[in-house]
Amino acid sequence: MRRQEVSASYRELSEDLEQVSENPTDQGEGEMEDHEDTNSVILPAVFLVYQTITDFREKLKHPVMSVSYKEVSLYDAPGIAFYPGKARLLSCKHHYYDHIPPLVNPGQPGDIECTTQRINYTDPFTNQTMKYALVVQGPRDVKKKELVFLQFHLNGTDQDFSAIDYLLFSSFQEFINSPEKAEFMKDCESSYSSWKFSGGFRTWVKMSLVKTKEEDGSETVEFKQETSVVNYIDQRTKPRSDQLFFVVFEWKDPFIQTVQDIITANPWNMIALLCGIFLALFKAADFAKLSVKWMIKIRKRHLKRRSQVMNHIS
Repeated sequence: MRRQEVSASYRELSEDLEQVSENPTDQGEGEMEDHEDTNSVILPAVFLVYQTITDFREKLKHPVMSVSYKEVSLYDAPGIAFYPGKARLLSCKHHYYDHIPPLVNPGQPGDIECTTQRINYTDPFTNQTMKYALVVQGPRDVKKKELVFLQFHLNGTDQDFSAIDYLLFSSFQEFINSPEKAEFMKDCESSYSSWKFSGGFRTWVKMSLVKTKEEDGSETVEFKQETSVVNYIDQRTKPRSDQLFFVVFEWKDPFIQTVQDIITANPWNMIALLCGIFLALFKAADFAKLSVKWMIKIRKRHLKRRSQVMNHIS
């Protein structure tokens, strides 16, 4: 019985081979179907490669921002440049642990215990107007909550409001060591933002430092600040044009924020990704080709058996 099954299998196989040799047109059609089905599998994988390259180029254009924090006990004392106009500095003191004692003689000259320097320079944007700046050394000891408290006095103004402009720059010591202090201040005014504080209030400024690393390796420094304003209850008997300004500078926290752009894509992981995609592409194409050949063989065998049955019936 088994010998008959084996001989029948051999006959079917030989008949299949004869059928293929007798019908070359059918074989050509099978090869065309094989080629078309293989292409239908390859095209989506080619689109995947194109999409991967496009995503990679977009990642190069849009780097991810990396932010890190470094804790310090002492800051490099910043420089605070005031532009008081007609206002006059009455007192300046360093205090610690957020403790500011009450003013004994508000509006009267007091102690100036801060390191200050006055400087004149031309406006960096017009190169014509002369500007007068009072530069003060800012707080340094962050753990002791060191702060700088300043009091200004203005006796008369031709405006309907009164305010004093100021700007912060990264290092007071760099200003002192600079051989060209006027040029130093012009560069600072061009690089840093300026703010205002108004008369009749106590403005509390809490600073934080942000360092940004550029692509060329250079580093830029800028300040972020939070301000709170408290109304000053002036109980003096004075002319209406006499006005006082109070401002406090303090570090917000002991952390220096460093910002750096990081590109998430690089050539090496791109090459590795493409190699994996192409490998999957070739495997998919090879598997599709074998599968199509197997399906064509099964189809031919089915058609042959069907024709034999029809002949037998006829």
